[in-house]
Amino acid sequence: MKIKKSTNVFIGINVFFSVVFGFLLGLGIAESFNTANIEQFSPFKQALPTKILDVNGELITEFSSDQKREVITIYEIPKHMLDALITREDRIFYEHHGFNALAIMRAIIGEVAHIRLGGGSTLTQQIAGTLYCDRTDRSYKRKLKELWWSIQMERRYSKNEILELYLNQIYFGGGTGGVNAASKYYFGHSAREITPAESAILVVQLSNPSYYNPFEHPNRAKDRQKYVLDSMVKEGYITQKESEESFDEYWLNFDYTRTNTSAFFMRDDKAPWFSEYVRRELSDIIYGDDDIYTAGFTVNTSGNLAHLQQAQLIMERQIENKNKEYQIEASYKQKYAVGTYLPMAEMCILLFDLKDLKMTGQRANSKTIANFTQNVTPMIDLFSVLYGIEDLKVGIINKATQMAQDKAKASTIEGALINLENDTGYITALIGGSKFDQSNQLIRATQAKVQPGSSIKPLYYSAGLDTKKLTAATNLVDAPYEFTSPDGSSYLPNNYGGAWHGNVLLWKALALSLNIPALKVLEQTGFDASIKRMVDLLGISPQELPSRAFIPGFPLGLGTCSVRPIEMARAYAIFANGGRAIEPTAIKTVEDRNGNIIINNEQKIREAILKPKQVISPENAFVMTKIMESSVTIGTLRYGAAMRSIDPSLTGSKFTFIDKQTGKKFDMPVSGKTGTTQNWGDAWAIGFTPYYTCAVWFGFDTPGKSMGMGMTGASLAGPPWGDFMMFANKDLPYKEFPMPEGKVHKATVCAETGEWPVEGCPTITLWFMDGTNPTEQCHIHSDSSANSIMMERIQEAEILSGQKLEIEDDGELELNLDFLDDSSSKKKNDKDDDSNFFMD
Repeated sequence: MKIKKSTNVFIGINVFFSVVFGFLLGLGIAESFNTANIEQFSPFKQALPTKILDVNGELITEFSSDQKREVITIYEIPKHMLDALITREDRIFYEHHGFNALAIMRAIIGEVAHIRLGGGSTLTQQIAGTLYCDRTDRSYKRKLKELWWSIQMERRYSKNEILELYLNQIYFGGGTGGVNAASKYYFGHSAREITPAESAILVVQLSNPSYYNPFEHPNRAKDRQKYVLDSMVKEGYITQKESEESFDEYWLNFDYTRTNTSAFFMRDDKAPWFSEYVRRELSDIIYGDDDIYTAGFTVNTSGNLAHLQQAQLIMERQIENKNKEYQIEASYKQKYAVGTYLPMAEMCILLFDLKDLKMTGQRANSKTIANFTQNVTPMIDLFSVLYGIEDLKVGIINKATQMAQDKAKASTIEGALINLENDTGYITALIGGSKFDQSNQLIRATQAKVQPGSSIKPLYYSAGLDTKKLTAATNLVDAPYEFTSPDGSSYLPNNYGGAWHGNVLLWKALALSLNIPALKVLEQTGFDASIKRMVDLLGISPQELPSRAFIPGFPLGLGTCSVRPIEMARAYAIFANGGRAIEPTAIKTVEDRNGNIIINNEQKIREAILKPKQVISPENAFVMTKIMESSVTIGTLRYGAAMRSIDPSLTGSKFTFIDKQTGKKFDMPVSGKTGTTQNWGDAWAIGFTPYYTCAVWFGFDTPGKSMGMGMTGASLAGPPWGDFMMFANKDLPYKEFPMPEGKVHKATVCAETGEWPVEGCPTITLWFMDGTNPTEQCHIHSDSSANSIMMERIQEAEILSGQKLEIEDDGELELNLDFLDDSSSKKKNDKDDDSNFFMD
């Protein structure tokens, strides 16, 4: 009795839905006749990729979101692809008029009874839903709307046109839209070359691309693929032999090691770091209904493809080489630590009960993880594929892999480079790290907040010049000195290598990156004025200062704050641009699919050039530029690759770049500074010509981790900086830095005291802002008794430091520049003197 009652209820529900469906279908068909008369057919907008062009109009890449789409005609697609699709999705496609009533009824009954009886949508309904509906909406209203549009499409288009539209629009998984893009993603070739087995794999993805993805779940995909091929044989589309041969060939050549990387990351991209930066900038400025992946924008950027590719080559080479050196050194240290010092340390721990120093557990854990990753993981991976144990692979292997990746990331030296056009701020080159992929997307050139070390010094030296108390000729003492911070604490810094230089002029103190003179400049300038100058040049908002550690105190003068490479490049570019503000920019214009300009940053930059904002005065910028030229002549930047000075004086300095490939030489003024943080955690080289400013950084993503004593700004960042600047400037005409007429002048002073020279003085010519000339004659060479006073000061400093001072005689400055000669004997002297210059 109960069974009969249930059957009656089921029949009643079936009749009810049949009547409702018939009524609504009748209304739809009746309305479609009216539509046929007035021809009101909603158009759909074809998705087009966004093109990213370089400054010369060359294509860098295309953005098509997580759906890479490439249009292909139905006549170019092999017939077995069409047969596989029809076999899998809609076997009566060529017979129905947009819907299958029996399939719809089956789907409704299954929904009501909570039984999976198969889908009810035809191919036409699927594409209609994709184009005109939101297929994530699981309501009956959406299904009715989808049905409506499928009827209209059948009326409007031929069967082949609908099939072609379907194959070019539908999502096949892996970030691909359309059969051609999907074929390239899954198989590495276009849909024109697709095989029956490959066709079966693709149509399997339509129902659930994540569940049947062959790279993540090969056994699942294989089962469904075999089912489709067998069905095609049964329908007479292919023979049994063709099915088996195609199936065997596919799995014989299948790459079991490949992961499910989105097609977005597999796109053809000639400069992925720069492209990703542009993509993020676009996402911030494009609003409304437009989608940067489908709207068909054309983005004209400031990137120079030649610069971008050369920068990538230079940085990849340096990152790879320095990581090899670091690993060798780390292995060497570990060998001695484990074999000699660690047992001794553990013995001391046991003897004196120093539990906090125990390292055995950590070391054992590290070795266990390494052994698991290298030896056990591949075996688990193999068994998971052979026996279809997907959870084993996804769970254990992914966890072990993630642990290994985290460990590798913490011990990998990364690097970043950014190059700006001085007068516009246009970014011509940008490298964000080693290799751009799904696991490495931090654009360190624009996102990393790292310590600048001594590269921060020119920023507050600039503020010091504005006090008119400090000039390039100011005499500073480089000797042990105890500073008192605003909070009352004492601060006793040291120089790199522990050497002291005694009396030294300000220009040389900056060139050699001496710490005590730098902090005396900071002290005389004042913390407030110094921080304001730093912030103005870097472009950092006042709200960020506490989080960036711009706190009044002497450690700030040695670069204990945090900055981004793009900010440092901006600051130095302002010096090169005569003190005028620039804002780093990558996007010049954006055009819609019809060629209309919808974003025009180029116009804004032209207006800014006509009405410039002065961050610092032109005379301050020029004098600082001339002072920083000494970093290239005798200072820490002179070891930039392929660079040698041919005129070491600071009057009209020229520098010869030498192309190591062709031997071609050309002259160009160069100015800049290096920086190395405490514990060798960050290495910088920042410098500029009259055309470009380039900042190069190396370090770890993990703050505070040391790269080792040899990894300084001069030795690590300097060579790639020099290589890139050589490439970027080599075809440009000679040009001087902008000099503000009537506001600066040069004067010859005593090279030891910075005062007006007298007979017997060694001299040097320096640049001064008007009104800041020396006021007295040299007191050392005009008064022999001053020599004894100087010796007394040295003795006092030696008593304070407890060590003998190494005093460099500035009087030999003009005779001590032989290392700039290219002869072999002079090169030997270069090598012998490295310790004096590789400070940071």
